[in-house]
Amino acid sequence: MELSIQKIEALIRLSTIVMLVLTACLIGLDSQTKVIFYVQKKASFKDLRALVGLLYITSLAAAYNLLQLCCSSFSASYKGSSLQSYAYLAWLRYILDQAVVYAVFAGNLAALEHSFLVLTGEENFQWLKWCNKYTRFCTQIGGSLLCGFVASLLMFSIASISAFNLFRLYSPTKFMHLKL
Repeated sequence: MELSIQKIEALIRLSTIVMLVLTACLIGLDSQTKVIFYVQKKASFKDLRALVGLLYITSLAAAYNLLQLCCSSFSASYKGSSLQSYAYLAWLRYILDQAVVYAVFAGNLAALEHSFLVLTGEENFQWLKWCNKYTRFCTQIGGSLLCGFVASLLMFSIASISAFNLFRLYSPTKFMHLKL
């Protein structure tokens, strides 16, 4: 059984959607309450701004990949467009795929940096360590960051496929001329 590049891209996009939704769910549903000196303290993703941003970024990236998956299945059944219009769409897909990869990767890195501060604390700023009190919260955030970085790697491969699909339309001998 031979898989075409469109089917491989669809499988990778589907896997990316699953990883992004898993990341968003792990972040969004994460909270832990502890009683410290007769006072209930709650740790939630809303306490860390980078996690709120990552939740929005991963949700939008999952929606974008779902939209691309639906559009690619629709365009596979429609064969009536010219090479010029297909090149414009390939450029748009390439640029959007690159932007989404960078946004998700940057969001994951910002959340990772913020999580390190929560893990280690910072005495100069009087930030306390959370992970010795809220272990389940920190473990779940660590799992969500791992899923986010796996999704980033999958989206990098999608962006590579988009680049391949774009640049195979152009002539190898003439600069920026479409193949006829």
